[in-house]
Amino acid sequence: MNLQRQHLTKSEIAAQYIQEQILAGSAPAGSPITTTALSEALGMSETPVREAIKSLAGEGWLEHSAHRGTVVASLNAAQVTEIFALRGLLNAEAIRLGRVHFDADRMAAIDENLAESEAAVAANDFDRYSALNRAFHELLCNTPSSEWTFRLFGVLQGKSAMLRAGFRAVPDGLRRSLDAHLAIRAALATGDFEAAAELARQDEVSAGRHLVDSLAEQKRKGAA
Repeated sequence: MNLQRQHLTKSEIAAQYIQEQILAGSAPAGSPITTTALSEALGMSETPVREAIKSLAGEGWLEHSAHRGTVVASLNAAQVTEIFALRGLLNAEAIRLGRVHFDADRMAAIDENLAESEAAVAANDFDRYSALNRAFHELLCNTPSSEWTFRLFGVLQGKSAMLRAGFRAVPDGLRRSLDAHLAIRAALATGDFEAAAELARQDEVSAGRHLVDSLAEQKRKGAA
């Protein structure tokens, strides 16, 4: 996440820290979240940490377990499908709303992201590609004309990151994702924002479908 912390309250800093741990895969679904550990890690009292935990639980990042206390939220197949469908709609709408902001600077940033993504795919570097994938979608969604769309997308991005498996669970997922990003870039370059929006929507729906299928296959193999 790229927010600057100097203008955030302590509870916002704590919330951002928890989100970063989830997005990085350091706190996968089911991981316990305790005020004591977080307050020690952040060097602050437990009060703002409790506020952060309450806020993130309300947004769906965390959930309460009767046996384990507060944990990182988990998702079932239907929820994954719904979340990625919504991610697709938000990506598409952000492109439509922000079309005037895809200027030379933003396109250059997209090209730089894609070049680094090519290197990550060649190296089969899942962690690096996951970070670049998040950055790519931020470039699509985070414009002055799509502020609320980007905020909503950020919540869903965090929810899907809770799976931790991500690209590791999907055979050929890196290449498929990058090819979709290249197609979106090509449509943006020609000024065909409707095509770019539809490609972005399809990319998310496809990613969700492949993730659900791969996780189900892994579960079947584990039960065999």
